[in-house]
Amino acid sequence: MLSDALIDDAPRAGSLGNTKVTRDDWLNLALDTLISEGVEAVRILALGQKLNVSRSSFYWYFKSRQDLLDQLLDYWRNNNTRFILEHAQRSAATITQAVLNVFECWVDETLFNPRLDFAIRAWSRQSENVHAIVNDEDDKRVAAIRDMFMRHGYEEMDAFVRARVLYFVQIGYYSLEIDEPMSNRLALVPAYLVAHTGKKPLDGEVEAFAASVQRRNSQPGEPG
Repeated sequence: MLSDALIDDAPRAGSLGNTKVTRDDWLNLALDTLISEGVEAVRILALGQKLNVSRSSFYWYFKSRQDLLDQLLDYWRNNNTRFILEHAQRSAATITQAVLNVFECWVDETLFNPRLDFAIRAWSRQSENVHAIVNDEDDKRVAAIRDMFMRHGYEEMDAFVRARVLYFVQIGYYSLEIDEPMSNRLALVPAYLVAHTGKKPLDGEVEAFAASVQRRNSQPGEPG
């Protein structure tokens, strides 16, 4: 008998595909399923049933279940990691402004989705390959933040430690599932900046950051 995985990957002979749904429909449902149920629930047949289409629709867009899983990893890398790197590399007049640029990722789930991040981490505990990928992405994120500190005059070892503290503290914050109002989080920003940089923010830096966060949170459809 074929294993469940092989049965799930077996295309139906003679099918030309079903284009009632799009590639994004499959990918978005797979992402939602990964986040809510874990990687084992990301199965072609189960996804097709939710979309009310046959498996032939899946093979119109993906070569196999593994192809879909690889694209989920690519999506995670191209969003969660990419935005941290981009924000850490932004030009900033002060180190406190540079850190605030990174903080933007922590308050906007369109830049960094913590639920997706931890779904990937849960998956990594079942796969050595995914575990290695997660470690590599963590290293890239820390290195980008380290380089940010170094551009503002911190010695390499000091910059590395500060980068690890800044990044791992935030990952720990998500891991503990701390839930507090955004107003409380914003009130702590000046103290966080001092803790991470050893410097006080310039007048107006925190206020501008808070105003940007409040504007983002007041827009319909934006994450809180």
